[in-house]
Amino acid sequence: MSIDTIAGVAALGGQLRAEVAKAVVGQEALTDMISIALLAGGHCLLEGPPGTAKTLMAQCFARAAGLGFGRIQFTPDLMPGDILGSNLFNFQTSTFTLTKGPIFTELLLADEINRTPPKTQAALLEAMQERRVTINGEAHTLSPRFTVLATQNPIEQQGVYPLPEAQLDRFLFKLIVGYPDADEERRIVATHGGRFKAPAAGDFGVTQVADAATVAAAIDTVSRVRLADEIVDYIVQLVRATRATADLECGASPRAASLLARAACASAALDGRDYTIPDDVKRLAASVLRHRLILSPAAEIDGRNVEAVVEELVNATEVPR
Repeated sequence: MSIDTIAGVAALGGQLRAEVAKAVVGQEALTDMISIALLAGGHCLLEGPPGTAKTLMAQCFARAAGLGFGRIQFTPDLMPGDILGSNLFNFQTSTFTLTKGPIFTELLLADEINRTPPKTQAALLEAMQERRVTINGEAHTLSPRFTVLATQNPIEQQGVYPLPEAQLDRFLFKLIVGYPDADEERRIVATHGGRFKAPAAGDFGVTQVADAATVAAAIDTVSRVRLADEIVDYIVQLVRATRATADLECGASPRAASLLARAACASAALDGRDYTIPDDVKRLAASVLRHRLILSPAAEIDGRNVEAVVEELVNATEVPR
């Protein structure tokens, strides 16, 4: 089926889901959200405890989508140059040669991003927004498909550096990765318990179902999904409502509204539609907004959480007909 059609994009989403499921048990919804992020040109922040297959998910998705894969293990002593690379002097040619860092890839797993200080976290800012990096004053372009999947441990754990707001705002989604249910956990143990080496995508028969041209065509097809004026108004009203409620000290930015619209278009295409509906916005609202909002002190004292506030705002915002 041609990837230049909405049906082709939906079929691609199904293929990616099926390939990742060969190795990762019970995370189909997470695979769909990463697919939406890729097609919308966004990045994902995955938050969850260790051992919930976040790294394996990234490896399998990159293999299935035909994306170059790179991984950075963030640690307290990691420096910006360890991510970006540096110009090294070549004594044979008497010139400086660029040694590229691991950021020069297509899907970058930033593992435990909140275990490194803000100075090193900030090395990703330009790359995530403009898909380029500047090294010694010279700009270097990254792949147009450059996507960051960052993982972090829950904030209440020790030894972490909370991400600054400017960094969080560059992530399209913050996705919560929880523990599996009992049936899924049994399947995980049955699948992985007898293996005595670190799991890799190739060990489970995960195959490539796309390439650079396929992904580029899918992104172009998503860009043609119709975003009606009524849906635009709905998104704007919802985002502006986050700045007006007393439950939030800090609301969402205009970037959040734009990213929510793009994600809604990608979600519609993966569902086989060439037009967006309010349910696309409702389904994605919490994942787009939860990391951009800061609860007010009064809301914290009352035991509220961001997800509950977002749900209330979604319910209170008039839905277009």
